[in-house]
Amino acid sequence: MEGSLLTLAWVAIVGFAVFMYVLMDGFDLGIGILYPFAPSEEARDVMMNSVAPVWDFNETWLILGGAGLFAAFPIAYAVVLPAMYLPLLLMLIALIFRGVAFEFRFKARSSRHLWNKAFFLGSLLATFAQGVVLGSFIQGIEVEGRNFAGSMLDWATPFSLFCGLALIAGYALLGSTWLIWRTIGILQDWCFRVARRLLIVVLVMVAAVSLWTPFLEPSIAARWFSVPNILLLSPVPLMVGFLAFGLWRALDEGREVLPFVFAMGLFALSYLGLAISLWPVLIPPGITVWQAAAPPETQVFLLIGMAFLVPTILVYTAYSYWVFRGKVTGAIGYH
Repeated sequence: MEGSLLTLAWVAIVGFAVFMYVLMDGFDLGIGILYPFAPSEEARDVMMNSVAPVWDFNETWLILGGAGLFAAFPIAYAVVLPAMYLPLLLMLIALIFRGVAFEFRFKARSSRHLWNKAFFLGSLLATFAQGVVLGSFIQGIEVEGRNFAGSMLDWATPFSLFCGLALIAGYALLGSTWLIWRTIGILQDWCFRVARRLLIVVLVMVAAVSLWTPFLEPSIAARWFSVPNILLLSPVPLMVGFLAFGLWRALDEGREVLPFVFAMGLFALSYLGLAISLWPVLIPPGITVWQAAAPPETQVFLLIGMAFLVPTILVYTAYSYWVFRGKVTGAIGYH
């Protein structure tokens, strides 16, 4: 019983860290995806400055999630890493390249256009790689015993590549709604128009992934479409429709904060739907969280550190966003 509770606690910690990363770094990467399409170079300056105070700290959640997975579920880490080695390597290289471009752009003059392109490509490739990893994870990993038994290119399937494209659209939607909240004038008006188009694309892709996923694994189809599950789980797609309608209305009415809130809600429901589809499997199709968990002694030891670390990160994140909560008016600052 004690081991089960510890494992559930670690599932919550790792799941929460990954979700926070998707939200916090999602709009950040989304801004990079939208970057070359901005109405002017001045608008790009504002886009950069809207995330300059918080962008590097957002990735702390990625480190926390990866470290938690390694510590509490070493079997999952040992299987997932070799299975996703290439897309994960692409993601890390793109994130590093993007960070370098972020810093160098502010100092560059004649070469600024090159760093603009680097920032865009780093954001695009990192997002695409994350979507591919997600899609490959959902479709399952070939395992023998406790070892990965597939090839290095098992991740390269139509479903995983489509998930990569879907995440690009989703992050871009998050980025546009963040800019609606944080900016004014021509850039904000442009983001209102872009967000409407992206919402349609995201809804189409969410529907496609939702319908495609049950065909990958019979147990997922049974969980969603058997009776009485289809009735018990029906609030999830209904809430997706409600939030999508609310986001569309908020954009039409020129609201500034609500579009970002509704966009985050769509991501939260998608994350919940994924959890419902897979639980209690940690490595699809057959390794559960209990089978992949570290010994209870290890979990207890590491949980003590997490009890201090997670609240500290939360407080600092909240403080950072509270301090820089105003509108970004240009390359100088906030008001």
